Amino acid sequence: MTELELKYGCNPNQKPSKIFMKEGELPITVLNGKPGYINLLDALNSWQLVKELKEATGLPSAASFKHVSPAGAAVGLPLSDTDRKIYFVEQEGELSPIACAYIRSRGADRLCSYGDWAALSDICDADTANYLKLEVSDGIIAPGYTDEALAILRTKKKGNYNVVQIDPNYVPAQIECKDVFGVTFQQGRNNYKISRELLSNIVTANKDLPEQAAIDMMVALITLKYTQSNSVCFVKDGQAIGVGAGQQSRIHCTRLAGNKADNWYLRQHPKVLSLQFVDGIRRPDRDNAIDIYTSEEYMDVLAEGEWQKVFKVKPEVLTAEEKRSWIETQSGVTCGSDAFFPFGDNVKRAYKSGVEYIVEPGGSIRDDNVIQTADSYGMVMAFTGMRLFHH
Repeated sequence: MTELELKYGCNPNQKPSKIFMKEGELPITVLNGKPGYINLLDALNSWQLVKELKEATGLPSAASFKHVSPAGAAVGLPLSDTDRKIYFVEQEGELSPIACAYIRSRGADRLCSYGDWAALSDICDADTANYLKLEVSDGIIAPGYTDEALAILRTKKKGNYNVVQIDPNYVPAQIECKDVFGVTFQQGRNNYKISRELLSNIVTANKDLPEQAAIDMMVALITLKYTQSNSVCFVKDGQAIGVGAGQQSRIHCTRLAGNKADNWYLRQHPKVLSLQFVDGIRRPDRDNAIDIYTSEEYMDVLAEGEWQKVFKVKPEVLTAEEKRSWIETQSGVTCGSDAFFPFGDNVKRAYKSGVEYIVEPGGSIRDDNVIQTADSYGMVMAFTGMRLFHH
C-alpha cells in the first residue's frame, strides 16, 4: 500500500487528507480502526522515540504521546508497590517489561495522557493490552501484537480503537521535506545517535555519574529529541516524570517540567495514597480529583456537596507546608534540556525538584555561570555539544 486516505487533517475543515509514499510502500499496516492525521503524526514520532530508546538502553521502551509531544516515556523496569498504586494497576502478579514500560510512561502525567497515542518498542502482549483496555487512549503503534493482545485491543472504543503495526526494519529517506504555506522545506534527518559515549564530557567538579543516572540522561535526551521545542525533561529511574514542551522561554520549560515532576511525586504522599474513592469512579475522574486535591484549588473537591461525589471519607487538606516538605525529600532526578541553559536560574529551579544530574548541549556565553550554579549544589552536569530542536 502506497497511500492511506484519512478522515480529515488537523481539523475537520482540512480536506482532503491522506498519507502517502513518494517511493515504495507505507511502513505501517492498520490492523484496527481508522487513524486520523494527528494520530499518525503521534504514531510515527512516538515510534522513533521508543525505537531509539530501546537501541540506546537495551531495555523495552514505551511512550505516551499527545499532540506530537510525549506526555511521558519510560524503559521497562519493574513496578514497585507504590507504582502499582499511583498508576492504578489492577492486574495481579509480575507484569511483562513492555507492559511496565507503558504503565510508567503513562504514569508520568496521567492528565496529559488522557486520550493518548501509545508506542511500544516491542511486541504488544496481553499484559499491555489489558492495562490499555482500562485507559482512555486513541491508539497504539508497535512492531507486532500477540493474538491475545490484538483480540483485547479490538474490543476498545466499541471496536474502533486504532491499532497500527510498523515494520521495525523500515529506514526512512535521509532527506525530509514538509510544506508550509505552499513553500517546501527540506533538511537532513536528525540521525545523531544518543548513546552512553555522548555523556563523557562532565563539566562539573562532581564527576560521579552512576549507571542509572546515565540511563536517565539518555531517556531525557531521546524524549527531548521528539518533543516540540523549546523543551526540558525531568527523569527518574528510567521514567520521564515531567516534560515541559513548546515554551518560548527556557526557564518556563524548566518550571513546567519541574512542576509536573513535583505533581508526580505528590501522588506518592501518604495523604494521597490513603484517599478513599467512591465505588465505581471512572479512572479519569480519579486522576482529575487527585490533581485538584494536590493543587491550590483543592477546595473544588473538598467543598461540602462536592467531596461526596468523589470520596467515601472527606480527606484532610494537604497543606502548602506539607507539600513543600514532601517535595524537598525528592532526590536522584535527572534534568535534560534540548538546548543550552542560558542562565543559572534553570539549575536553581531544577534543584528544587530533586535534580542531581543535568545533561544539556552547552555552548552558552554564560556556561561558566551555569556550571558554577550546578557546582554550588554538588550536581553532576554533562555537556553533549548536540542541540535537539524539534518542530
